[in-house]
Amino acid sequence: MRKILICAVLATIFFLSSAWGQRNEYPRPQFERTEWINLNGTWTCKIDPSGVGIEKNYKEAKGFDQKITVPFSPESKLSGVEHTDFIEHLWYHRMLNIPSEWKDKRIMLNFGGVYYESEIYIDGKFIDRHFGGSSSFSVDLTDFVNPGSEHSLVVYVKSDLRNRVQPAGKQSTRYYSHVCNYTRTTGIWQTVWMEAVHPKAIKTAQIVTDIDKSRIVIHPEFYGLGKTKLRVTLKENGKIAAQETGLATENSPIVLKVRKAKLWSPESPFLYDLDYEVLDEEGKVIDKVHSYTGMRKIHYEGNRLFLNNRPLYLRMVLDQGYYPESQWTAPSDSALRNDIILAKSVGFNGARLHQKVFEERFHYWADKLGYLTCGEMNSWGLDYNLPIATTIFLPEWMEIVKRDRNHPSIIMWVPLNEQNNVDKVNFPRFSSQLYDATKLVDPTRPVLTNSGGAHYKTDIVSSHLYIQDSASLHKELWNDGKLFPGHRFNEDPRVLYNTGSNFRYDMHETRWMVYNGKCPYLFDEFGGISFNTKQSGWGYGGSSSEEEFYKKVSSLVDVVLKMYPFVGGYCYTQLTDVEQEQNGLYYYDRTPKFDIKKLNDIFGKNPLQNHIEE
Repeated sequence: MRKILICAVLATIFFLSSAWGQRNEYPRPQFERTEWINLNGTWTCKIDPSGVGIEKNYKEAKGFDQKITVPFSPESKLSGVEHTDFIEHLWYHRMLNIPSEWKDKRIMLNFGGVYYESEIYIDGKFIDRHFGGSSSFSVDLTDFVNPGSEHSLVVYVKSDLRNRVQPAGKQSTRYYSHVCNYTRTTGIWQTVWMEAVHPKAIKTAQIVTDIDKSRIVIHPEFYGLGKTKLRVTLKENGKIAAQETGLATENSPIVLKVRKAKLWSPESPFLYDLDYEVLDEEGKVIDKVHSYTGMRKIHYEGNRLFLNNRPLYLRMVLDQGYYPESQWTAPSDSALRNDIILAKSVGFNGARLHQKVFEERFHYWADKLGYLTCGEMNSWGLDYNLPIATTIFLPEWMEIVKRDRNHPSIIMWVPLNEQNNVDKVNFPRFSSQLYDATKLVDPTRPVLTNSGGAHYKTDIVSSHLYIQDSASLHKELWNDGKLFPGHRFNEDPRVLYNTGSNFRYDMHETRWMVYNGKCPYLFDEFGGISFNTKQSGWGYGGSSSEEEFYKKVSSLVDVVLKMYPFVGGYCYTQLTDVEQEQNGLYYYDRTPKFDIKKLNDIFGKNPLQNHIEE
């Protein structure tokens, strides 16, 4: 416990003293190349309130009047702009110097995240367009730039949070932040970088770890094919553990046999190094990418979750990933790591990454530190009664799942949150399609399709309840000996029934969704007890003193723990305060509100330690 306390204090000090605004680390740690140029830093920008930039030929600009620090959004302090009004049209500019050594290579311009729609121009010429504010994307500049030359880059961004047809997450659709909606994030909000790749380089690879057969299966994709081979090397503590070479083709996976595999878990987050090398006809290495992987398995049987074939109980915290100086963007790489350390210090083994798609560097630290996460989409903001919601939402979600599916720390996908007021036709179809599409891109993880909302097709059932009294919470969850998810549908009551591997809705005259115990059930939002001695704000429920807080939160957690194995885990709201929302365990600046040891005594309880398996 002393070690936990020291780690928490040191983490907070390190976070507060670290140099903010330095985002110089390679942004894609599971697919890292050596030839790359970080484009973060000083750009120029122009806010275009009337949307007349196209008519005024801003695409041909050689610079704008206002400076901005990328990758921080113009709403944030670290950007140097701090424009917090709605921004529907925004222009960026910077010059690109293309190294002469990059001749005969493909030159890729990469964006970690640009909210929401972006258009890319080089020397005034339109190059590409991307829809989606949370998914990463790449633009091939090869045919539009010359190695050894300088070129003008313009990025045009469009966003309309109030049109109800783009995912917004917790970004406020009012002028001011309110309740659990916060300052907006517009434009570039993650790292921008260039890299040079061989025309036949490896483009990406899906890593599937199979602990039951002690093997790793690699499914690669390439920029170009023909007369090349792919060599994959697995290393354990620097020593070669397995190596295989095969034709560089997308239809023939590489299979690595792993002897005496070391499994990844929160208690022992062991990671293997993984190197990809593309070889030409003479056996010369023409492309090399460094990666890593963790051998682990997540699955469910009946109503229980299993990690590496052992029962798993989730003690998670809601993490919204907002920062006082920079909103969606972490001020530094150490800030990402620090948030995980803070959560683990008070007893949690993971987090729901809530209403925001976290950057890859966060998942890297979760992999390194042994931190279980639920990968969620920023799904609020869309009108899911509209058929266009499928068109807008689904492609971006597929990009996100494909980007992040190799991280061992992510144990389930959560594309939707609290979608309840929906119609009887479009949303049931959309929800089912969303589940199926997620499973096609990644069949290795369970899907909680709609956290705390209407469950049409899902692997996991969940509910959200912010009842502040433990007796009332027990009564609501455990009614006449039956476990209820706790959501009531007054206008359109429905009940779940089992169809084999998944759950769907059936129409019945009942006010409850009845859980039948044939899939895992999570209580994945509760608590929300506000306490703040620095300023007034909003929370789901309050406490007048620190001691009252400990008593209340302990009694609520104990109610949930006693329901194991019927309830397979929980998620407490929340890790930190966010702007006016004051129900965090830490203040917004990550300084502690409470005694770390007392919190660890509460959230560190594991019902598996006292439960005898059948």
